Amino acid sequence: MSIEKGYLGFVLHSHLPYVHHPEKQHCLEEYWFFDALAETYLPLLDLFNKLYAEKIPYKLTISLSPTLTTMLLDDLLQTRFAAYLENKIALGEKELERNRKNPDLLKLSELYKKHYEKCRDSFENTYKRNLIKGFKALEKAGCIEIITTAATHAFLPLYQEFPRVIEAQIHTAVMSYGRVFGKAPRGMWIPELGYFPGLGKYMKQHGIDYSFVAAHGQLFANKKSKYGVYGPVETSSGILAFSRDIPASRAVFSTEDGYPGDQVYRDAEQDIGFDQGFDYIGPYIYDDKIRINTGYKYYRIDTGEKGHVYNPEKAAAKAIAHAENYIYLRSKQVKKLKTLMDRPPIIICPYDSEIFGKWWYEGLIWFEHVIRKAAQSDDFEMSTPSQYIDEFSVNEKVEPIFSSWGNKGYASVWLEGSNDWIYRHIHKASERMKELVARFPNESGLKKRVLDQAAREVLLSQASDWPFIMKTCLSADYAKMRVKRHLYNFNKIYDNLCRNTVNTEWLTRIEKENKIFPDLDYRIFGDRDFS
Repeated sequence: MSIEKGYLGFVLHSHLPYVHHPEKQHCLEEYWFFDALAETYLPLLDLFNKLYAEKIPYKLTISLSPTLTTMLLDDLLQTRFAAYLENKIALGEKELERNRKNPDLLKLSELYKKHYEKCRDSFENTYKRNLIKGFKALEKAGCIEIITTAATHAFLPLYQEFPRVIEAQIHTAVMSYGRVFGKAPRGMWIPELGYFPGLGKYMKQHGIDYSFVAAHGQLFANKKSKYGVYGPVETSSGILAFSRDIPASRAVFSTEDGYPGDQVYRDAEQDIGFDQGFDYIGPYIYDDKIRINTGYKYYRIDTGEKGHVYNPEKAAAKAIAHAENYIYLRSKQVKKLKTLMDRPPIIICPYDSEIFGKWWYEGLIWFEHVIRKAAQSDDFEMSTPSQYIDEFSVNEKVEPIFSSWGNKGYASVWLEGSNDWIYRHIHKASERMKELVARFPNESGLKKRVLDQAAREVLLSQASDWPFIMKTCLSADYAKMRVKRHLYNFNKIYDNLCRNTVNTEWLTRIEKENKIFPDLDYRIFGDRDFS
């Protein structure tokens, strides 16, 4: 059988934990969202629209988590992001003055200031503060397929003994997707690629056709797959699982032997937020006691001799060269695979969206030229899992093993000494939530509001972000506070319901703070047969 081309399946996973603090005038953790908007999501949308306008053919998959879409549509966060951009532009004006006698630094100050001005123009004028419309338009044009992930991005293998939790996470995600996008999702990104045998049955009952697993999840499956990781397998529950390709992923994820570690690229860590005095930088950061990144960075990756000024032209040239190398290597893969397979191989290339721009500044240049080169390739074309399974509907029946894309490949990131204490409390709250459904099976009015909020707090406590942050020690105190606060809120509701009392003023306040999943129904935590 002659196979003309293979397929390249880019998957951009887009997720941030739900951070929404109307009770504060300023919130440091909201900057996670603002930085991601300015450095990744707005530039990505602009890039995709630019390629579409130039008639460069491309197709890729992007997952937008329910927590991220909620924040993208939140009026308060939109208003605060607009103020964030004005602050960045004002800092740029000050930097132009400070660096006026240093041509190399001055050029970079101008570059960053123009970037934030472009973000402001795109946010206010192109997308009218609504990036979701931008993604919808690209999907309608056939350039992207938007999929979802679990409601609050829980690491699902740690809830195998609590099927109601897994059902609630997936059901709520599908409902949220339908409310935002007006249709059902066809694919689902499993948070952290955390798969376990049998997980697919929860997705299948909600109409999900496909998902993704780590490479070793499929390679060590219950039986050997004919196509290895280069074709989907049908799991025991009927979900099709596509496997992450290790070489393609490592080229972008690794700062040791991947492209982002090249020393010509910009240093993401050395920022004037840490270099300048508080008297200078104070008005432009969270407050005058906590240093944060400002986006104004002037040096390339440390070569052992600090102070090497970043050269954007050299970095851009290297990003283009790395894009050419990436396409060359994928072409070699496809050529070899075509001699071994009786159908076109599909190379799944999944990345966190925020790698491009936020973590790897030149990653957006690299990605643009990868897409341009792919459009010219004789060996492969870009595709989505939906297109592939529509063409090849019959696939091998294989059950992947428990696996994740975290360090060491299993659960050690989300379950270890710094964070294991949270699970006995979250599991107990999950059991109590099921108990509340049994005690109050069909409530309405105020009592339903209370029960819905209880379910909301349980879901928010389960986010995989909190144990991840605790392990990496980045804002660990905030992560601990969030888990404790959600559990406190839930337990207060539980105790009030046991006494048949409701504090409506307190309930209204936490509803405003945790303004997510407006169509949530607490009864999703009730008994149901999934066999």
